[in-house]
Amino acid sequence: MTWKLLGKRFGLFLIVIWGAATLNFFLPRLAPGDPIRERLFALSTQGGLTQTGVEEMVASYNARFGLDLPLWQQYLNYLVDMLRFDFGYSLSLFPAKATDLIFDALPWTVGLLLVTTIISFVLGTLLGALVAWPRSSKWLEYLAAPMLTLAAIPYYLLALVLLYVLAFSWKWFPLSGGYTAGTQPNMSLDFWWDVLKHSILPALSIILAAIGSWAIGIRGMMISTNGEDYMTFAEARGLRGNTMFFRYGLRNAMLPQVTSLALSLGHIVSGALIVEVVFTYPGVGSLLYNAIKGADYFVVYGVVFMVVLALGFATMLVDLAYPFLDPRIRH
Repeated sequence: MTWKLLGKRFGLFLIVIWGAATLNFFLPRLAPGDPIRERLFALSTQGGLTQTGVEEMVASYNARFGLDLPLWQQYLNYLVDMLRFDFGYSLSLFPAKATDLIFDALPWTVGLLLVTTIISFVLGTLLGALVAWPRSSKWLEYLAAPMLTLAAIPYYLLALVLLYVLAFSWKWFPLSGGYTAGTQPNMSLDFWWDVLKHSILPALSIILAAIGSWAIGIRGMMISTNGEDYMTFAEARGLRGNTMFFRYGLRNAMLPQVTSLALSLGHIVSGALIVEVVFTYPGVGSLLYNAIKGADYFVVYGVVFMVVLALGFATMLVDLAYPFLDPRIRH
């Protein structure tokens, strides 16, 4: 791999991030309404503020957030703030900063989705490949129907079923939250065990749904790979079944899976929005849901920018890794 290729890929990455950040700036401003004005008017009905008082507060907030500046100057300030990961103040939880809210929620989401994505990818890929491998045990063929069923069920429906059966009816797991209400987060084993218990149901709902999707994807690619000439040649050479499966079959069938894995890892930052809302899990998904519901545009800006950054970075890494995975495309 040459430095020239690396420079091209990194340049493309920067262009994608800039384009997405630009859309992230302009699209909300094309939407009707003024989130600051609407929120202050909603609060005024509770606090008894006059029309004049609300207008003065709107002007004050616009000046504080730089929304009274010309659009081009707002855009330049926005780009500089994005480079510094300064997303401004939350409208719903002022004076909390959007950056602090996102980075407080990020460990919960990354901890949950990184583990579930890797587990579901490994299990789904191995099961799907074994089901398609002609030398596998016959009983593995019966796994095809359950895998198709799991792939067709949305993970949030699984989340509702697991929540009702295992948490509400059988009371094996907590109903909601990231840890027991009233507990002060600390580094003790008891707290981490409490966090683990609260994460099992969200993780299980994601893993069960994702295993089916990964398995179906690799199964189709593996069936196609089994008919390739190099597989016939490997068999004619008398290679062992394990060698043919891992080095010739699975390695070549894995390429589309690796791309999907990179995109899935990039999506980790956005969180499993519906699952987090169902379980009231304190991750980025719940934060984004509440921000959209409360018209907290600065938090939405920050989450969307982080998602675009993660997706762009993951895609660039896969693009750079492909020549090592498939020697045919090195040149």
